[in-house]
Amino acid sequence: MSKILILNGSQPYEFAPGKLNASFAERARAWLQEQGHEVRLTTVAEGYDVEAEVDNHIWADTVILQFPVNWMGAPWSFKKYMDEVYTAGMDGRLCAGDGRVVEAPKANYGMGGSLRGTTYMLSATFNAPRESFDNAAEPFFEGMSMDDLLRPVHLNAKFFGMAPLPSFGSFDVMKNPEIEADFARFDAHLARVFGATAEAAA
Repeated sequence: MSKILILNGSQPYEFAPGKLNASFAERARAWLQEQGHEVRLTTVAEGYDVEAEVDNHIWADTVILQFPVNWMGAPWSFKKYMDEVYTAGMDGRLCAGDGRVVEAPKANYGMGGSLRGTTYMLSATFNAPRESFDNAAEPFFEGMSMDDLLRPVHLNAKFFGMAPLPSFGSFDVMKNPEIEADFARFDAHLARVFGATAEAAA
């Protein structure tokens, strides 16, 4: 079975204390442990040790990034975690520089990752409704997908050599929440993604 690191990157606010993302993170932890996976969970807003988090990334076969989308990206505290942990790991543990070499100083930027063979999964919550994505008629995202919007987070993972698993989104969580339905979809998503992984590894 796999070793899985879950990062709960929510930033508590008075109007959004982070309970939903904590519930998704805990739900993933419980389900994965029931399937026999070894799981570590870091709740970023509660504090973390940078060196321990670098080690957690090296240890993990898969990293799940669970976070609310704030102002079209990861919350500031989760971005701070990335800045600190990822920068510390640029000594070769997470990546060897930016991938370029003296012989070809203009080629292969971003391809120096040390975590090849590690996968990652984004699980994000949105105020935006599902219908605002993947629809060219919608004037704000203009046909963008959830993964298009979160491209910088995907590129961070790619910088370290990680490969993506299918993303999960929970939408319209502030104005029109469907939490129980989202939990059911999340459970099914985990079963599809990690059930297949476990069978393939057997």
